Amino acid sequence: MPEYGAVGITAGGTARPDAADPAGGEDDGSRAVIDVHHHFCAPAWREWAERRGLVNPKAMAPWARWDAETALGLMDRAGIATAVLKPMMYARYESSAQLREATTVTLRAAVEVVRAHPGRFVFHTPLFLEDPEVSSWALRYGLDELGAVGVNVTANHGGVYLGDPSYDGIFAELDERSAVVDTHPHNLPGGPPGTPPGAATVPGLPNFLCDFLLDTTRAAANMIRNRTLDRFPNLSVILPHGGGFLPHIAARLEAFAHSFDPPVEPAAVRDHLHRFYYDTAGPLSPAGTLLATVSPDRILFGSDWPACPASVVTDVAVPALAADPAFTPALRRAVNRENALRLMPALVGV
Repeated sequence: MPEYGAVGITAGGTARPDAADPAGGEDDGSRAVIDVHHHFCAPAWREWAERRGLVNPKAMAPWARWDAETALGLMDRAGIATAVLKPMMYARYESSAQLREATTVTLRAAVEVVRAHPGRFVFHTPLFLEDPEVSSWALRYGLDELGAVGVNVTANHGGVYLGDPSYDGIFAELDERSAVVDTHPHNLPGGPPGTPPGAATVPGLPNFLCDFLLDTTRAAANMIRNRTLDRFPNLSVILPHGGGFLPHIAARLEAFAHSFDPPVEPAAVRDHLHRFYYDTAGPLSPAGTLLATVSPDRILFGSDWPACPASVVTDVAVPALAADPAFTPALRRAVNRENALRLMPALVGV
């Protein structure tokens, strides 16, 4: 059964007037950033999961203890006006009915956060693609009824990666809605047979350092192989962490496109590279390779907080983005704000 779920949101807001402006002059959007990668582990979900014995509160990671006051403090320091919530639902569920209940608790909590802090938060609805029935219900409930601005899915479910034909039914429903599909890597089991879920593939190297980026890359390559964006042309797919390794192996994928099974035309690889969206969560490496590979209007700001510590967001990621020589003030403004507004029109007016 599912282990991880995320939800994103859309809203408007105004960052604190004294929020840092890394550009120090020309408006680069750094005082009104839209963050498309903000993890949200709802306190209501944690309480619900603890009561049912699905999680051990003493073993939960620090970033699973989300609270609005801390979130808003980080957002103000980083100049983030609005955060799109990606709710976390990290547990092993015993049945589809229990998964549906968990999703309901999470979505209702997200709606309450949006209402309590107008303009500061919006949300995605989580889909667990290995459970088509619950996923279909969740997208109708979250998108159609509650006003989520997109959906969030993991790169693979039980080793079945995005782009697999088994997901076509849900993707068709999303395509009908011209949905934003936000992706995230999965905490792969790794290690030898019998290794506990989440154990390091290489001892001493946490999976998020390398394996997460590979997980995203595999999902993107599989979507290219199966022409996902051609078959569902109304979808907007966001790849996190700068697309993993994808921009760095773009030439390799094109050169060996015939090695896909079935073979893919190099032009199809190039086309998909320019149709995906990419967020800067990580923090992002210098953007030269990314900008040489993808369209600049497809890059979105992502903090990855609280999985990424606040000090890394404010002291490393935000300053690095502001100082990146590949970005002009106009490009930073697009990444910080304008591209997200174009992708999610509900944010217009923020």
